[in-house]
Amino acid sequence: MTEFFIFLQLGYQHITDLNGYDHILFVVALCAIYRVTDWKKILVLVTAFTIGHSVTLALAALRVINYSTELIEFLIPVTIIFTCISNLFHKSSESVLDTESFSPLRYILALGFGLIHGMGFSNYLRSLLGKDQNIIPQLLAFNIGLEFGQLMIVGVSMVLSFVILEGFHVKKHTWNTILSSFVAGVAFKLMTEKWFF
Repeated sequence: MTEFFIFLQLGYQHITDLNGYDHILFVVALCAIYRVTDWKKILVLVTAFTIGHSVTLALAALRVINYSTELIEFLIPVTIIFTCISNLFHKSSESVLDTESFSPLRYILALGFGLIHGMGFSNYLRSLLGKDQNIIPQLLAFNIGLEFGQLMIVGVSMVLSFVILEGFHVKKHTWNTILSSFVAGVAFKLMTEKWFF
């Protein structure tokens, strides 16, 4: 197996690892207000998050920027809680045929929060890389692996949403409230464990 595929696999495993479930929670929170029929909006939203975390993942892994690891570990659950709170104020359409409204602010936040999550990813990546090597191929492979894992999480989240909404006839607003509240509760526990101040 080539080094490229090794780092691709490491990126995939890192985001799907249940021991580091904070990133999984964030992706689930991002998708909570959407239906399967909103897949285009989800794709744009996830792309905004990807752009954000790709930038800081690269800058941090290349040691262009420095930051407090403790602060980033605290801010990651804060981004999850903030996303969940914004979900609770979202007015969902109950019609299966309707798609959710487009909110540019949501995409801007996903991009901004992606910057924070990228620094969180970089802690793990930097531990794998040597200081004197050309790390661009490894960085690219790791990021592609992260995206594969992220898309898998989105897929599972959307299938679960479809089953709950269509199979059990749960109202969209109710499901959004339950899912966002649960994720926020878990993130709050994470935040208190990573308390920075």
